[in-house]
Amino acid sequence: MDMNGMSGEDMKMHDMDHGHMMMHGGMMMDMGDLRKKFWLSLIFAIPVFILSPFMGLHLPFQLQFPGSDWIVLILSSILYFYGGKPFLTGAYAELKSKKPAMMMLITMGISVAYLYSLYAFVMNNLVGSDQHVMDFFWELASLIVIMLLGHWMEMKSTMQAGSALDKISSLVSDRVHLVKGEKVVEQDINQVISGSVVEVKAGESIPLDGVVVSGESYVNESLVTGESKAVKKAVSDEVVGGSINGDGTIRIQVAKTAHEGYLSQISKLVSDAQMSKSKTQVLADKVSGWLFYAALIVGIIAFVYWLVFGSVSDALNRLVTVLVIACPHALGLAIPLVMSRSTSIAATNGLIIRDNQAIENSRHIDYVAMDKTGTLTEGEFTVNGLKALDSKYTDDQVLQLIAGLEQGSSHPIANSIVSKAKSEQVEPTAFSDVQAIKGYGMSGVLDKQSYFLVNMKYLNEKSIKFDAQQAQTYLDKGNTISYLVTNDQVIGLVALGDKVKKNAVQFIKELKARNITPIMLTGDNKHAAQIFAEQLGIEEFKAELLPEDKHQVIRNLELEGHKVMMVGDGINDAPSLASATIGVAIGAGTDVAIDSADIVLYNSDPADITKFLQLAEKTYKKQVENLWWGAGYNIIALPLAAGVLAPIGFVLNPALGAVIMSLSTIIVAINAMTLRKI
Repeated sequence: MDMNGMSGEDMKMHDMDHGHMMMHGGMMMDMGDLRKKFWLSLIFAIPVFILSPFMGLHLPFQLQFPGSDWIVLILSSILYFYGGKPFLTGAYAELKSKKPAMMMLITMGISVAYLYSLYAFVMNNLVGSDQHVMDFFWELASLIVIMLLGHWMEMKSTMQAGSALDKISSLVSDRVHLVKGEKVVEQDINQVISGSVVEVKAGESIPLDGVVVSGESYVNESLVTGESKAVKKAVSDEVVGGSINGDGTIRIQVAKTAHEGYLSQISKLVSDAQMSKSKTQVLADKVSGWLFYAALIVGIIAFVYWLVFGSVSDALNRLVTVLVIACPHALGLAIPLVMSRSTSIAATNGLIIRDNQAIENSRHIDYVAMDKTGTLTEGEFTVNGLKALDSKYTDDQVLQLIAGLEQGSSHPIANSIVSKAKSEQVEPTAFSDVQAIKGYGMSGVLDKQSYFLVNMKYLNEKSIKFDAQQAQTYLDKGNTISYLVTNDQVIGLVALGDKVKKNAVQFIKELKARNITPIMLTGDNKHAAQIFAEQLGIEEFKAELLPEDKHQVIRNLELEGHKVMMVGDGINDAPSLASATIGVAIGAGTDVAIDSADIVLYNSDPADITKFLQLAEKTYKKQVENLWWGAGYNIIALPLAAGVLAPIGFVLNPALGAVIMSLSTIIVAINAMTLRKI
């Protein structure tokens, strides 16, 4: 399912489909249809319960009269073909795909009960046998009703465990106030194109990502970013769809349509996460298949044994009970229900789990490698120093040149330099052929002369001489230094300072408490990296790294047998994110990083990784619990269903087998819902 092009209405439709429909044995079942089948089947079953004996015993509330057997036959036939249709259709789909499992077991159980009961009816009412043959109409009716009830309850639990898409889709309205000249008209959100201007009134949700072009207001972005305080937005400020406008009216130029925006992106990630299968789920699917064959073998053995040492009725009774009680439907839901619940909880805590395999992998992580800028630090640089190092240039001229090289870049360092030039009323130089030099900086051409804004590593590799003492004062304070170079001469420098994120130090402490080693990877010089590492409490760090160097560090750690989580925020980190055991992307707006990562922290807070580790522990525990609830009971139940305790008078009948099977399914659903917030 491609959800890239999802508008608010599209998301709501998807939620409805996701919540009301569920796959069983290769057949799509509708929630409303299943509910209807249950209630109608119950109505048909009640007369059967009253008119048909239970295991040959007449209960106090039961009665019989001439012709009642025919009523039971007709109602039971309706139950089998109408109420049992979901199971019959599902079994056919499983056989067609050559993967017999849960639906096949249910179908075998109800079919054996119905066909043998038909035989009993013919013998008792049409042939006139001397010996009464016990039928299983009572058991058949109760079995179908209980199975339908179990499926209905499971589907309701799945809806409740459901996805965060309900919340995400409700953040925006389906209609927007589109500005057309002097008029403001109502417009469907799907028909708004990039570049259009929309008006957002006080108290309304901002429908689409864009830039404020008129007005100002305070915007509450907590539902999107997790930040509780209102943020002032004025002309030229960016806004995100789904945030709530305050008391002012603003107009926004749309930057991304409903098919491209932030909420659509998040919705796709959530959907992908909930549809992906983990190794635990694959194991659960395999166990379902094994259980089918185990039940078939035990059932046949029990049938043959009771046929020899008991009666046909006893043999059939044991076979039906074994096939019913072994139904692995609970096992089939054990992992999906937990993962659905887990991804929903994650989404409300700033986490998008793109690959469920990360849940299992998290238990083995012993290294967390982190990019510095934007991951451990705010990424909001301030210019702490700028000076010319060549008498031919003034400080303002150096600022002009540096700002000219950086004005086309979106990097935080570039933004701070351009802001500095603007505040100093310095006009950036208009360079031609401006290019990014991967891992080093920027370059541009002015009057046929090349200029470079680069890091110390570039100077060293190009053997460009420079008096390091000129930058030492800034380096001692942890600043990042960029050098302006032309004709292999350093003509100026700019010192920029970043600050550690407020939760980063505590996050590092929590990693260490979990016996996980943090390691910082950065392109900064070693001195600046060391100062930040000391502030954060990180002992291991590697500096002056190119993107391929970070990737190699990850590879080397994994070759040494370590399981590594990589945390990064940009395109340069994509190779490392992809190669790590678990890749974590900071910020949902970096498309390449997101595509390379297993986890997305859309609040851009590294401390959310601790939340993920906590959630992963709880999720894995619930998965194991559900596997036992869904299949473990068969270790005891199958022998009992086969009649091993019959010599002491304890025998499970098919109806009780159905109760036990359905009860395990309901317990699995309830247990998944007990996975609480982190």
